[in-house]
Amino acid sequence: MQINLITVGKLKEKWLRDAYAEYEKRLTRYCKLSLTELPESRLPESPSDAEIAAALQQEGKAILNACRGKIIALCIEGKQYASEEFAALLSQYASHGDSTVSFVIGSSFGLSDEVKNRADMRFSMSKMTFTHQIARVLLAEQIYRAFQITSGGKYHK
Repeated sequence: MQINLITVGKLKEKWLRDAYAEYEKRLTRYCKLSLTELPESRLPESPSDAEIAAALQQEGKAILNACRGKIIALCIEGKQYASEEFAALLSQYASHGDSTVSFVIGSSFGLSDEVKNRADMRFSMSKMTFTHQIARVLLAEQIYRAFQITSGGKYHK
């Protein structure tokens, strides 16, 4: 299975880069993982709604150009899954010939409506709010957990 993580912005903190790298390494046993980091639009300190919308539209075009296969947009209004359900979803995609999945994490302002509307699924990891940087590490961990569940590994308890 090919898993693409399409993110806006880079991981700035070393501890976040290290945590992501650990799950990236672990996932090599289960899938091909690629990461595409897109530049975040520069906005003033207190951007207007119009400036935010224009930035999201610009980021959205770059995101959609980078996506392949099924598109799963991480957004607050998305559906939440238990880890076992998430594992079953990825397994279902693979068994139905959808072997390429692109997970999309937007900037701190989220994702454009164009990206959300093009997505095959809207996914929320929690009702809580996370930074997009922490969301990347949490998503990598949950993808790893999903493969462990599917393969009968001992990681998931």
